[in-house]
Amino acid sequence: MKRHTFEPGKLVAALVVLAAALLYGMDAAGQWDIPVLVLFPLICGGLFLAGAVSAVTYDIRRRRARGGEPARSGGGAGIPG
Repeated sequence: MKRHTFEPGKLVAALVVLAAALLYGMDAAGQWDIPVLVLFPLICGGLFLAGAVSAVTYDIRRRRARGGEPARSGGGAGIPG
């Protein structure tokens, strides 16, 4: 089976949507009384958090990829190459 890279942003988004679904399901079952206005900020805030986590992950991976390349030798002292 082909492996893929771990993406924490997608994990955060999935957990937030799962939590919202759990709250909505409990409200529909009559066990909790959740106002509708609670679910919208939960979803919006969770998607914002997932986007921020994805941006940080992308930045970290990009910096690691750049840092892993061998440095170019300039050939002389202080001369960029």
